[in-house]
Amino acid sequence: MNRDTLHAIIVEGDAQTTVQEAEALGKDLARKLSTNQIRNIFGTVRRIEMNWPERPKDEAERQSAAQARRELLLLKPKMAYQAKRERGRGVQQLTDILSDAIDLVGEDRARFQNFVDFFEATLAYHKAHGGN
Repeated sequence: MNRDTLHAIIVEGDAQTTVQEAEALGKDLARKLSTNQIRNIFGTVRRIEMNWPERPKDEAERQSAAQARRELLLLKPKMAYQAKRERGRGVQQLTDILSDAIDLVGEDRARFQNFVDFFEATLAYHKAHGGN
């Protein structure tokens, strides 16, 4: 997946591109990795989502948002480690795409939500195309 496509998904929130690319990626990954390998990463993303307030109103919420952004950035080395440990092409492929997407999220909560939507759609299509 090229950077322009990720830009449309993460920065612009283009739903049509999100669905098309998530289906292509999910279908490709269905042959390369298990649902558990994806869910391990997705679970972390969901925890970050729960802790990242949409519109921080006070100092405590601003700190929660900063911590969530920190955890998102630290997900990149965790995924890199998992990709090397598992030595599967699928994990490396997913890691490369998600790492690039995380770079595009930056500190923007709306972009993060676009990232979550893309990841969730990818997981759904992985399962729909026979991923186990």
